[in-house]
Amino acid sequence: MNNMNIYDQVSFKASKLVTRSYSTSFSIAVSFLDREIQQGIYSIYGFVRLADEIVDTFLEHDKESLLNKFEQDYYEAQKNGISLNPVLHSFQLTVTKYQIPDELIRAFLLSMRTDLHKTRYISKNEIDAYIYGSADVVGLMCLAVFTEGNRKMYEKLKAPAMRLGSAFQKVNFLRDLKNDTESLDRQYFPQIENGAFNDYVKKEIIIDIEKDFNTARQGISDLPKNAKLAVLIAFYYYRCLVRKIEHTPARKLMVTRIRISETLKMALLLRAYLIFKLRLI
Repeated sequence: MNNMNIYDQVSFKASKLVTRSYSTSFSIAVSFLDREIQQGIYSIYGFVRLADEIVDTFLEHDKESLLNKFEQDYYEAQKNGISLNPVLHSFQLTVTKYQIPDELIRAFLLSMRTDLHKTRYISKNEIDAYIYGSADVVGLMCLAVFTEGNRKMYEKLKAPAMRLGSAFQKVNFLRDLKNDTESLDRQYFPQIENGAFNDYVKKEIIIDIEKDFNTARQGISDLPKNAKLAVLIAFYYYRCLVRKIEHTPARKLMVTRIRISETLKMALLLRAYLIFKLRLI
């Protein structure tokens, strides 16, 4: 292994560390991918996580300048084929290898930039545009890795991948209502008028999420075998999370963050594994 290969591997390990540090559930799912595909998905997560942390967490810093620098550093890395930021280095390697369209990256960064200033979404078109950039395109980036250059398969699975990204994001919005409202002063759901979140509004949102899940579920069956189990695990985790949210009063969602226990996570993993092994999907 030459020195450049060593740096490449160190960079992928850095993205893996970011993923494990910020999302144990996602890390567990990714661990069921083939090793080479794992690297691509870890690098995508590392990239989107750092951008998300800039706009959501680094509150005592000039977030706009940080995001500008992050975007500039990425495009310099993409142009030069190297970055001293290991997360950006691993991401640009993945973008090049799997030919991830630049329009997806630009759409993602645009949604992150929106979070710097916009706090209310008052129409379906507004929130759909935000979710496309913040979640749908991330699903498409992952799909590009899963399909490994098979454009026909990519195009076939494009719609379900976007719907899965939308479902995940909307569940995250419900799960994080307390933090989004209190710490970030954000309101993503147009259905919540004047901050009035109630059980009727929650039910309406969950019905919409279920439509996304139903479309996404059909696409999972057609994923390559080396990616199917990992996506199924994530699917079951989020379906379980939305079920728990469904049975939690709206008033409680405003003051607490819903979580899935480690025991239940393992049970969901086992369920997905059995369904995969029995070829029921």
